[in-house]
Amino acid sequence: MGQAGCKGLYQSLFDYKTEKYVIAKNKKVGLLYRLLQVSILTYLVVWVFLVKKCYQDTDTSLQSSIITKVKGVTFTNTSELGERLWDVADYVIPPQGENVFFVITNLVVTPNQRQETCAESTSVPDALCYEDSDCPPGEPVVAGNGVRTGRCLREGSAQKGTCEIFAWCPVETRSRPTLRGTQGQAGLSLSVKRAGPPEQAVLPVFRKPLLGEAKDFTVYIKNFIRFPKFNFSKTNVLDTTDRTFLKSCKFSPENPYCPIFRLGSVVSWTGSNFQEIAVQGGVIGIQIEWDCDLDKAPSECYPRYYFNRLDNRFSGNSISSGYNFRFAKYYRDAAGVEFRTLFKAYGIRFDVMVNGKAGKFNIIPTIINVGSGVALMGVGSFFCDLVLIYFIKKSHFYRDKKYEEVRDLEVLAQMAESSQQSVALDAAGLAEQPEVQDEGSAQKENGCVCGQLPQPARSGHQGNGKVSVEQLQSLQTAEA
Repeated sequence: MGQAGCKGLYQSLFDYKTEKYVIAKNKKVGLLYRLLQVSILTYLVVWVFLVKKCYQDTDTSLQSSIITKVKGVTFTNTSELGERLWDVADYVIPPQGENVFFVITNLVVTPNQRQETCAESTSVPDALCYEDSDCPPGEPVVAGNGVRTGRCLREGSAQKGTCEIFAWCPVETRSRPTLRGTQGQAGLSLSVKRAGPPEQAVLPVFRKPLLGEAKDFTVYIKNFIRFPKFNFSKTNVLDTTDRTFLKSCKFSPENPYCPIFRLGSVVSWTGSNFQEIAVQGGVIGIQIEWDCDLDKAPSECYPRYYFNRLDNRFSGNSISSGYNFRFAKYYRDAAGVEFRTLFKAYGIRFDVMVNGKAGKFNIIPTIINVGSGVALMGVGSFFCDLVLIYFIKKSHFYRDKKYEEVRDLEVLAQMAESSQQSVALDAAGLAEQPEVQDEGSAQKENGCVCGQLPQPARSGHQGNGKVSVEQLQSLQTAEA
Protein backbone atom coordinates (compact mmCIF):
# COMPACT_ATOMS: atom_id res chain seq x y z
CA MET A 1 0.00 0.00 0.00
CA GLY A 2 2.86 2.36 0.87
CA GLN A 3 4.73 1.55 -2.33
CA ALA A 4 1.62 2.18 -4.40
CA GLY A 5 1.12 5.57 -2.73
CA CYS A 6 4.73 6.57 -3.31
CA LYS A 7 4.52 5.41 -6.93
CA GLY A 8 1.36 7.49 -7.46
CA LEU A 9 2.99 10.54 -5.91
CA TYR A 10 6.07 10.10 -8.08
CA GLN A 11 3.99 9.80 -11.24
CA SER A 12 1.90 12.87 -10.31
CA LEU A 13 5.06 15.00 -10.39
CA PHE A 14 5.10 14.62 -14.17
CA ASP A 15 1.44 15.48 -14.71
CA TYR A 16 0.63 18.58 -16.73
CA LYS A 17 -2.50 20.65 -16.24
CA THR A 18 -3.95 22.79 -19.02
CA GLU A 19 -7.02 24.96 -19.19
CA LYS A 20 -10.25 23.69 -20.61
CA TYR A 21 -12.85 26.26 -21.53
CA VAL A 22 -16.38 25.26 -20.67
CA ILE A 23 -19.26 27.52 -21.70
CA ALA A 24 -21.75 27.35 -18.85
CA LYS A 25 -25.27 28.34 -19.87
CA ASN A 26 -26.07 29.79 -16.45
CA LYS A 27 -27.61 33.26 -16.42
CA LYS A 28 -26.87 34.01 -12.75
CA VAL A 29 -23.19 33.22 -13.00
CA GLY A 30 -22.94 34.99 -16.35
CA LEU A 31 -24.56 38.13 -14.93
CA LEU A 32 -22.21 38.02 -11.94
CA TYR A 33 -19.20 37.73 -14.25
CA ARG A 34 -20.28 40.73 -16.35
CA LEU A 35 -20.89 42.84 -13.25
CA LEU A 36 -17.41 42.04 -11.97
CA GLN A 37 -15.92 42.94 -15.33
CA VAL A 38 -17.76 46.29 -15.44
CA SER A 39 -16.74 47.09 -11.83
CA ILE A 40 -13.08 46.33 -12.47
CA LEU A 41 -13.10 48.30 -15.72
CA THR A 42 -14.76 51.28 -14.00
CA TYR A 43 -12.20 51.19 -11.17
CA LEU A 44 -9.36 51.05 -13.68
CA VAL A 45 -10.58 53.93 -15.83
CA VAL A 46 -12.11 56.29 -13.25
CA TRP A 47 -9.98 55.81 -10.13
CA VAL A 48 -6.63 54.61 -11.48
CA PHE A 49 -6.36 56.78 -14.60
CA LEU A 50 -8.66 59.79 -14.12
CA VAL A 51 -8.40 60.41 -10.36
CA LYS A 52 -4.95 59.07 -9.43
CA LYS A 53 -3.44 59.65 -12.88
CA CYS A 54 -1.37 56.48 -12.62
CA TYR A 55 -0.42 56.78 -16.27
CA GLN A 56 2.03 59.53 -15.24
CA ASP A 57 5.57 59.42 -13.96
CA THR A 58 5.74 61.52 -10.76
CA ASP A 59 8.38 63.62 -9.01
CA THR A 60 8.00 64.39 -5.29
CA SER A 61 11.55 65.63 -4.68
CA LEU A 62 10.46 69.26 -4.56
CA GLN A 63 13.15 71.92 -4.25
CA SER A 64 11.83 75.07 -2.60
CA SER A 65 12.91 78.48 -1.30
CA ILE A 66 10.87 80.91 0.84
CA ILE A 67 11.22 84.68 1.23
CA THR A 68 8.94 86.61 3.62
CA LYS A 69 8.45 90.33 4.19
CA VAL A 70 6.14 91.84 6.83
CA LYS A 71 4.85 95.41 6.55
CA GLY A 72 2.87 97.63 8.91
CA VAL A 73 3.29 100.25 11.66
CA THR A 74 1.46 100.93 14.91
CA PHE A 75 1.68 103.39 17.85
CA THR A 76 1.62 102.61 21.61
CA ASN A 77 1.81 104.60 24.84
CA THR A 78 2.89 102.55 27.88
CA SER A 79 4.18 103.33 31.35
CA GLU A 80 7.46 101.51 30.68
CA LEU A 81 8.15 102.61 27.11
CA GLY A 82 6.17 105.82 26.83
CA GLU A 83 5.03 106.91 23.40
CA ARG A 84 6.51 104.65 20.76
CA LEU A 85 6.05 103.96 17.08
CA TRP A 86 6.57 100.31 16.08
CA ASP A 87 7.71 99.38 12.57
CA VAL A 88 8.85 96.11 11.01
CA ALA A 89 12.40 96.43 12.41
CA ASP A 90 10.96 96.45 15.96
CA TYR A 91 8.43 93.60 15.97
CA VAL A 92 9.65 91.03 13.38
CA ILE A 93 12.21 88.42 14.47
CA PRO A 94 14.39 87.39 12.67
CA PRO A 95 14.67 90.23 10.18
CA GLN A 96 16.13 88.08 7.36
CA GLY A 97 12.72 87.02 6.03
CA GLU A 98 13.00 83.23 6.28
CA ASN A 99 10.35 80.51 6.14
CA VAL A 100 9.82 80.94 9.91
CA PHE A 101 9.16 84.42 11.30
CA PHE A 102 7.82 85.83 14.56
CA VAL A 103 5.61 88.89 15.00
CA ILE A 104 5.56 90.48 18.47
CA THR A 105 2.06 91.22 19.74
CA ASN A 106 2.61 91.67 23.49
CA LEU A 107 5.49 92.53 25.83
CA VAL A 108 6.58 92.41 29.45
CA VAL A 109 9.22 95.17 29.83
CA THR A 110 11.76 95.41 32.65
CA PRO A 111 13.73 98.65 32.08
CA ASN A 112 17.03 99.89 33.49
CA GLN A 113 18.48 96.61 34.71
CA ARG A 114 22.02 96.74 36.14
CA GLN A 115 24.33 94.06 37.52
CA GLU A 116 24.05 94.46 41.29
CA THR A 117 22.47 92.80 44.35
CA CYS A 118 18.74 92.64 44.98
CA ALA A 119 16.07 90.32 46.37
CA GLU A 120 15.02 87.38 44.22
CA SER A 121 11.41 87.22 43.04
CA THR A 122 8.93 85.70 45.48
CA SER A 123 7.50 83.59 42.64
CA VAL A 124 10.70 81.45 42.52
CA PRO A 125 10.27 78.53 45.00
CA ASP A 126 14.01 77.85 45.35
CA ALA A 127 14.63 81.43 46.53
CA LEU A 128 12.40 81.28 49.66
CA CYS A 129 14.29 81.35 52.97
CA TYR A 130 13.89 81.75 56.73
CA GLU A 131 17.49 82.53 57.69
CA ASP A 132 20.84 83.27 56.07
CA SER A 133 21.89 79.61 56.17
CA ASP A 134 19.13 78.87 53.65
CA CYS A 135 21.01 81.00 51.10
CA PRO A 136 24.48 79.44 50.63
CA PRO A 137 26.66 82.02 48.84
CA GLY A 138 27.80 81.33 45.28
CA GLU A 139 25.01 78.90 44.41
CA PRO A 140 22.62 79.85 41.59
CA VAL A 141 18.89 79.91 42.23
CA VAL A 142 17.14 77.10 40.40
CA ALA A 143 14.84 78.61 37.75
CA GLY A 144 15.80 82.01 39.16
CA ASN A 145 17.59 85.12 37.98
CA GLY A 146 20.97 85.14 39.72
CA VAL A 147 23.49 83.77 42.24
CA ARG A 148 22.94 83.78 46.04
CA THR A 149 25.03 86.12 48.17
CA GLY A 150 24.41 84.40 51.53
CA ARG A 151 21.78 86.77 52.93
CA CYS A 152 18.07 86.17 53.51
CA LEU A 153 16.04 89.35 52.96
CA ARG A 154 12.72 89.72 54.82
CA GLU A 155 10.22 92.56 54.69
CA GLY A 156 9.53 94.01 58.13
CA SER A 157 8.75 91.36 60.76
CA ALA A 158 7.88 88.63 58.24
CA GLN A 159 9.37 85.23 59.08
CA LYS A 160 9.77 84.16 55.47
CA GLY A 161 11.74 86.08 52.86
CA THR A 162 13.80 85.57 49.70
CA CYS A 163 17.51 85.16 49.15
CA GLU A 164 19.58 88.10 48.07
CA ILE A 165 21.14 87.50 44.64
CA PHE A 166 23.70 89.09 42.37
CA ALA A 167 21.89 89.54 39.05
CA TRP A 168 20.48 92.02 36.59
CA CYS A 169 18.43 94.06 39.02
CA PRO A 170 15.61 94.73 39.41
CA VAL A 171 14.50 91.22 38.43
CA GLU A 172 11.86 90.69 35.80
CA THR A 173 8.34 91.73 36.70
CA ARG A 174 5.49 89.24 36.28
CA SER A 175 2.86 91.66 35.01
CA ARG A 176 2.18 92.70 31.45
CA PRO A 177 2.68 96.33 30.44
CA THR A 178 0.04 98.83 31.56
CA LEU A 179 -1.52 100.84 28.73
CA ARG A 180 -2.30 104.49 29.35
CA GLY A 181 -5.12 106.41 27.77
CA THR A 182 -8.88 106.18 27.41
CA GLN A 183 -10.99 103.18 26.59
CA GLY A 184 -12.04 104.52 23.23
CA GLN A 185 -8.51 104.80 21.86
CA ALA A 186 -7.37 102.01 19.59
CA GLY A 187 -5.14 99.46 21.28
CA LEU A 188 -5.48 101.10 24.73
CA SER A 189 -7.25 100.04 27.92
CA LEU A 190 -8.14 101.51 31.30
CA SER A 191 -6.23 100.65 34.47
CA VAL A 192 -7.24 101.00 38.12
CA LYS A 193 -5.45 101.21 41.46
CA ARG A 194 -6.03 98.58 44.12
CA ALA A 195 -4.64 98.10 47.57
CA GLY A 196 -2.26 95.20 48.00
CA PRO A 197 1.32 94.10 47.34
CA PRO A 198 3.37 96.25 44.94
CA GLU A 199 3.33 93.66 42.13
CA GLN A 200 -0.50 93.70 42.17
CA ALA A 201 -1.02 97.44 42.50
CA VAL A 202 -1.75 98.05 38.81
CA LEU A 203 -4.06 95.69 36.93
CA PRO A 204 -5.45 96.13 33.43
CA VAL A 205 -9.21 96.13 33.17
CA PHE A 206 -9.19 94.73 29.62
CA ARG A 207 -6.72 92.07 28.54
CA LYS A 208 -5.64 93.54 25.26
CA PRO A 209 -2.30 92.89 23.55
CA LEU A 210 0.20 95.69 23.30
CA LEU A 211 0.33 95.44 19.50
CA GLY A 212 -3.31 94.60 18.92
CA GLU A 213 -3.25 96.50 15.63
CA ALA A 214 -0.86 93.90 14.20
CA LYS A 215 -3.94 92.18 12.77
CA ASP A 216 -3.79 94.72 9.92
CA PHE A 217 -0.14 94.00 9.13
CA THR A 218 0.57 92.17 5.88
CA VAL A 219 3.10 89.50 4.99
CA TYR A 220 4.44 88.87 1.51
CA ILE A 221 5.38 85.19 1.01
CA LYS A 222 7.43 84.53 -2.11
CA ASN A 223 7.98 80.89 -3.02
CA PHE A 224 10.28 79.43 -5.70
CA ILE A 225 9.95 75.73 -6.56
CA ARG A 226 11.63 73.29 -8.94
CA PHE A 227 10.96 69.66 -9.90
CA PRO A 228 14.40 68.33 -10.93
CA LYS A 229 13.16 65.19 -12.72
CA PHE A 230 11.24 67.26 -15.27
CA ASN A 231 13.42 70.40 -15.03
CA PHE A 232 10.30 72.45 -14.29
CA SER A 233 10.40 75.67 -12.25
CA LYS A 234 7.61 77.94 -11.03
CA THR A 235 6.90 80.77 -8.58
CA ASN A 236 3.74 81.74 -6.71
CA VAL A 237 3.89 85.34 -7.94
CA LEU A 238 2.18 86.44 -11.12
CA ASP A 239 4.66 86.86 -13.96
CA THR A 240 3.98 90.47 -14.90
CA THR A 241 5.90 93.66 -15.62
CA ASP A 242 3.35 95.83 -13.77
CA ARG A 243 5.28 97.26 -10.81
CA THR A 244 2.09 98.34 -9.03
CA PHE A 245 0.59 94.84 -8.99
CA LEU A 246 2.02 93.79 -5.61
CA LYS A 247 1.26 97.19 -4.07
CA SER A 248 -2.45 96.98 -4.75
CA CYS A 249 -3.39 93.29 -4.69
CA LYS A 250 -4.42 91.06 -1.77
CA PHE A 251 -4.62 87.28 -1.67
CA SER A 252 -7.96 85.64 -2.33
CA PRO A 253 -9.10 82.28 -3.79
CA GLU A 254 -9.82 84.14 -7.03
CA ASN A 255 -6.32 85.67 -7.06
CA PRO A 256 -3.87 82.90 -6.02
CA TYR A 257 -0.89 84.63 -7.67
CA CYS A 258 -0.89 87.53 -5.17
CA PRO A 259 0.77 86.05 -2.05
CA ILE A 260 0.17 89.07 0.22
CA PHE A 261 -1.74 88.02 3.33
CA ARG A 262 -3.32 90.07 6.10
CA LEU A 263 -2.25 88.60 9.48
CA GLY A 264 -5.73 88.91 10.96
CA SER A 265 -7.18 86.97 8.03
CA VAL A 266 -4.56 84.23 8.32
CA VAL A 267 -5.40 83.71 12.00
CA SER A 268 -9.15 83.74 11.32
CA TRP A 269 -8.74 81.09 8.59
CA THR A 270 -7.39 78.76 11.28
CA GLY A 271 -10.56 79.23 13.34
CA SER A 272 -8.86 81.39 16.00
CA ASN A 273 -9.41 84.94 17.24
CA PHE A 274 -6.48 87.28 16.66
CA GLN A 275 -6.92 89.30 19.87
CA GLU A 276 -6.99 86.12 21.97
CA ILE A 277 -3.92 84.54 20.39
CA ALA A 278 -2.03 87.85 20.48
CA VAL A 279 -2.21 88.11 24.29
CA GLN A 280 -0.12 85.01 25.08
CA GLY A 281 1.07 84.03 21.60
CA GLY A 282 0.71 80.95 19.41
CA VAL A 283 1.99 79.11 16.36
CA ILE A 284 0.34 79.28 12.93
CA GLY A 285 1.21 76.95 10.05
CA ILE A 286 0.95 78.15 6.44
CA GLN A 287 1.01 75.19 4.05
CA ILE A 288 1.77 75.79 0.36
CA GLU A 289 0.93 72.78 -1.78
CA TRP A 290 1.86 72.33 -5.43
CA ASP A 291 0.09 69.63 -7.46
CA CYS A 292 1.22 70.08 -11.06
CA ASP A 293 -0.05 68.16 -14.08
CA LEU A 294 2.68 68.81 -16.63
CA ASP A 295 0.57 67.34 -19.43
CA LYS A 296 -1.38 70.60 -19.24
CA ALA A 297 -0.23 74.19 -19.71
CA PRO A 298 2.22 75.61 -17.12
CA SER A 299 -0.40 78.17 -16.09
CA GLU A 300 -2.50 75.30 -14.70
CA CYS A 301 0.20 74.65 -12.10
CA TYR A 302 -0.58 77.04 -9.26
CA PRO A 303 -0.22 76.85 -5.45
CA ARG A 304 -2.92 76.04 -2.92
CA TYR A 305 -2.72 77.49 0.59
CA TYR A 306 -3.83 75.87 3.84
CA PHE A 307 -3.76 77.48 7.29
CA ASN A 308 -3.67 75.65 10.64
CA ARG A 309 -3.14 76.40 14.34
CA LEU A 310 -0.12 74.26 15.29
CA ASP A 311 0.22 74.88 19.03
CA ASN A 312 -2.10 73.17 21.50
CA ARG A 313 -5.20 75.20 22.20
CA PHE A 314 -5.12 75.08 25.99
CA SER A 315 -7.21 77.42 28.05
CA GLY A 316 -5.78 80.79 28.95
CA ASN A 317 -5.09 79.64 32.53
CA SER A 318 -2.94 76.69 31.45
CA ILE A 319 0.81 76.93 32.02
CA SER A 320 1.35 75.39 28.57
CA SER A 321 -0.56 78.00 26.61
CA GLY A 322 1.04 80.68 24.50
CA TYR A 323 4.44 81.30 22.90
CA ASN A 324 7.10 83.69 24.23
CA PHE A 325 10.83 84.29 24.57
CA ARG A 326 13.17 86.93 26.05
CA PHE A 327 15.65 89.34 24.57
CA ALA A 328 17.43 92.47 25.78
CA LYS A 329 18.74 95.76 24.46
CA TYR A 330 21.97 97.03 26.06
CA TYR A 331 23.09 100.62 26.74
CA ARG A 332 25.80 102.55 28.67
CA ASP A 333 25.25 105.57 30.85
CA ALA A 334 27.45 108.67 31.04
CA ALA A 335 29.77 106.93 33.49
CA GLY A 336 30.25 103.99 31.13
CA VAL A 337 28.23 101.56 33.27
CA GLU A 338 26.29 99.02 31.22
CA PHE A 339 22.55 98.61 31.73
CA ARG A 340 19.80 97.02 29.71
CA THR A 341 16.07 96.79 29.06
CA LEU A 342 14.70 93.24 29.23
CA PHE A 343 11.79 92.24 27.00
CA LYS A 344 9.64 89.17 27.39
CA ALA A 345 8.01 88.96 23.98
CA TYR A 346 4.68 87.27 23.32
CA GLY A 347 3.60 86.87 19.73
CA ILE A 348 2.64 84.69 16.81
CA ARG A 349 5.13 82.42 15.13
CA PHE A 350 4.40 81.64 11.47
CA ASP A 351 5.84 78.46 9.94
CA VAL A 352 5.70 78.38 6.13
CA MET A 353 5.90 74.81 4.80
CA VAL A 354 5.99 73.71 1.16
CA ASN A 355 5.32 70.32 -0.41
CA GLY A 356 4.08 69.08 -3.74
CA LYS A 357 4.41 66.71 -6.64
CA ALA A 358 4.44 66.85 -10.43
CA GLY A 359 3.28 64.27 -12.95
CA LYS A 360 3.84 63.70 -16.65
CA PHE A 361 2.74 60.94 -19.04
CA ASN A 362 5.05 57.94 -19.29
CA ILE A 363 4.42 54.68 -21.13
CA ILE A 364 5.98 52.46 -18.44
CA PRO A 365 3.52 53.19 -15.58
CA THR A 366 0.70 53.08 -18.14
CA ILE A 367 1.61 49.52 -19.19
CA ILE A 368 2.06 48.44 -15.58
CA ASN A 369 -1.38 49.68 -14.54
CA VAL A 370 -3.08 48.24 -17.61
CA GLY A 371 -1.47 44.88 -16.81
CA SER A 372 -2.73 45.15 -13.24
CA GLY A 373 -6.23 45.74 -14.57
CA VAL A 374 -6.03 42.65 -16.79
CA ALA A 375 -4.88 40.63 -13.78
CA LEU A 376 -7.92 41.85 -11.85
CA MET A 377 -10.10 40.52 -14.64
CA GLY A 378 -8.61 37.11 -13.91
CA VAL A 379 -9.67 37.47 -10.30
CA GLY A 380 -13.24 37.90 -11.51
CA SER A 381 -13.02 34.67 -13.49
CA PHE A 382 -11.59 32.84 -10.48
CA PHE A 383 -14.42 34.04 -8.26
CA CYS A 384 -17.08 32.98 -10.76
CA ASP A 385 -15.42 29.54 -11.07
CA LEU A 386 -15.74 29.08 -7.31
CA VAL A 387 -19.41 29.98 -7.44
CA LEU A 388 -20.01 27.69 -10.43
CA ILE A 389 -18.38 24.50 -9.12
CA TYR A 390 -19.05 24.83 -5.38
CA PHE A 391 -22.03 27.03 -4.50
CA ILE A 392 -24.85 26.36 -6.98
CA LYS A 393 -27.18 23.36 -7.02
CA LYS A 394 -25.66 21.64 -10.07
CA SER A 395 -22.09 22.29 -9.03
CA HIS A 396 -21.09 18.62 -9.34
CA PHE A 397 -22.23 18.60 -12.96
CA TYR A 398 -20.15 21.66 -13.87
CA ARG A 399 -17.22 20.34 -11.89
CA ASP A 400 -17.21 17.09 -13.88
CA LYS A 401 -17.34 19.06 -17.11
CA LYS A 402 -14.54 21.40 -16.09
CA TYR A 403 -12.04 18.81 -14.83
CA GLU A 404 -11.26 15.79 -17.04
CA GLU A 405 -8.39 13.30 -16.74
CA VAL A 406 -6.70 12.34 -20.03
CA ARG A 407 -4.12 9.52 -20.21
CA ASP A 408 -1.34 8.98 -22.73
CA LEU A 409 -1.79 6.28 -25.49
CA GLU A 410 1.26 4.38 -24.24
CA VAL A 411 -0.31 4.17 -20.79
CA LEU A 412 -3.53 2.88 -22.33
CA ALA A 413 -1.60 0.21 -24.34
CA GLN A 414 0.12 -0.99 -21.16
CA MET A 415 -3.25 -1.20 -19.44
CA ALA A 416 -4.67 -3.25 -22.37
CA GLU A 417 -1.70 -5.67 -22.32
CA SER A 418 -2.00 -6.19 -18.57
CA SER A 419 -5.71 -6.84 -19.05
CA GLN A 420 -4.98 -9.56 -21.67
CA GLN A 421 -2.50 -11.22 -19.34
CA SER A 422 -5.04 -11.22 -16.55
CA VAL A 423 -7.64 -12.88 -18.80
CA ALA A 424 -5.13 -15.57 -19.89
CA LEU A 425 -4.26 -16.36 -16.30
CA ASP A 426 -7.93 -16.76 -15.46
CA ALA A 427 -8.39 -19.22 -18.37
CA ALA A 428 -5.39 -21.28 -17.29
CA GLY A 429 -6.79 -21.53 -13.79
CA LEU A 430 -10.08 -22.88 -15.08
CA ALA A 431 -8.32 -25.52 -17.21
CA GLU A 432 -6.54 -27.00 -14.18
CA GLN A 433 -9.79 -27.62 -12.26
CA PRO A 434 -11.20 -31.30 -12.07
CA GLU A 435 -13.81 -32.39 -14.62
CA VAL A 436 -17.41 -32.06 -13.47
CA GLN A 437 -20.28 -34.00 -14.97
CA ASP A 438 -23.15 -31.95 -16.16
CA GLU A 439 -26.18 -33.98 -17.12
CA GLY A 440 -27.72 -31.17 -19.07
CA SER A 441 -24.75 -30.24 -21.19
CA ALA A 442 -22.17 -33.06 -21.07
CA GLN A 443 -21.40 -35.18 -24.11
CA LYS A 444 -19.97 -38.63 -24.02
CA GLU A 445 -16.90 -39.13 -26.16
CA ASN A 446 -14.83 -42.34 -25.90
CA GLY A 447 -16.32 -43.13 -22.54
CA CYS A 448 -15.45 -39.75 -20.94
CA VAL A 449 -17.67 -36.95 -19.92
CA CYS A 450 -16.16 -33.51 -20.89
CA GLY A 451 -17.63 -30.20 -19.82
CA GLN A 452 -17.54 -27.13 -22.00
CA LEU A 453 -14.86 -24.74 -20.77
CA PRO A 454 -15.54 -21.01 -21.08
CA GLN A 455 -13.50 -19.37 -23.82
CA PRO A 456 -11.67 -16.25 -22.78
CA ALA A 457 -12.47 -13.14 -24.72
CA ARG A 458 -9.47 -11.99 -26.76
CA SER A 459 -8.85 -8.64 -28.26
CA GLY A 460 -6.41 -7.62 -30.88
CA HIS A 461 -4.63 -9.77 -33.42
CA GLN A 462 -3.12 -12.92 -32.06
CA GLY A 463 0.60 -13.17 -32.15
CA ASN A 464 1.48 -9.51 -32.74
CA GLY A 465 0.59 -7.94 -29.27
CA LYS A 466 -0.89 -4.78 -30.80
CA VAL A 467 -4.25 -3.11 -30.26
CA SER A 468 -6.20 -0.61 -32.31
CA VAL A 469 -7.31 2.84 -31.16
CA GLU A 470 -10.96 1.82 -31.20
CA GLN A 471 -10.18 -1.10 -28.93
CA LEU A 472 -8.29 1.16 -26.51
CA GLN A 473 -11.22 3.57 -26.38
CA SER A 474 -13.67 0.75 -25.73
CA LEU A 475 -11.33 -0.58 -23.02
CA GLN A 476 -11.14 2.87 -21.41
CA THR A 477 -14.95 3.09 -21.45
CA ALA A 478 -15.24 -0.33 -19.86
CA GLU A 479 -12.78 0.61 -17.07
CA ALA A 480 -14.59 3.82 -16.39
